[in-house]
Amino acid sequence: MANFDPEAVFNVVDLAGVLANGVLGGAVARQLRMDPVGFLVLALTSALGGGVLRDTLLQDGTPVALTNPAYLMAAIAGAFIAYLIELKGKWANRFLIIIDALALGCWAATGTSKALTVGLEWLPAILIGVATAVGGGMIRDIVVGRVPAIFGGNTLYATGAMVAAVEMAILYRLGLPNVGMAAAIVTAAVLCTVARRRGWRLPAPGEWSVRMSRRPRPAGSSAAGRRNGPKREQQGWPRPRFGRIPGLRRKT
Repeated sequence: MANFDPEAVFNVVDLAGVLANGVLGGAVARQLRMDPVGFLVLALTSALGGGVLRDTLLQDGTPVALTNPAYLMAAIAGAFIAYLIELKGKWANRFLIIIDALALGCWAATGTSKALTVGLEWLPAILIGVATAVGGGMIRDIVVGRVPAIFGGNTLYATGAMVAAVEMAILYRLGLPNVGMAAAIVTAAVLCTVARRRGWRLPAPGEWSVRMSRRPRPAGSSAAGRRNGPKREQQGWPRPRFGRIPGLRRKT
């Protein structure tokens, strides 16, 4: 245990997430019946887009995805796997979901910690962490001409990245970056996996809205009485009343 290096574990999770998201990008290419170039482009976009977006926004040197050949190789391997093998079945789906959820927390934590390292405050650092985690999938969806899944109709995903980034920001400030990384990975993995299992989603506008109460109808009123009797105010917002100006007579 004295030789245990948490960084090695985090790097393994990071590269496994790159591989899994490369496979997910290739799966989208398979759905759209693309050629090998399409597989490669979508795999690279899905697996590396978030990290490239993070490093570009931070302007802290060349993006890591371009300086570390392991990232490019993992993304290309994901495209190759998706091109050769049509991943079907319950266990293949579960494996990809779990690896993707683990990588989500890892990427949210690394994006947040890197932003804090270059001197950003906690709120923009959290936003950078979330962008790192979900940026690749968002760019991939835009490339194929569809609304990104994180914008609605999907189970909790960006929410898991947000929780992981907040955890990392707090524990980083407390001087516990490794603990923050581990907590972010576990929390995001558990939250996203359970959300998939239970179908948890954020409420849509029609499911959670505030309705203005209407004025109650007078007792004993009926449709016929309202039609034949004196004219009454319609329900809804009160209409303005304009009284006669004093001293003004009608011309005859």
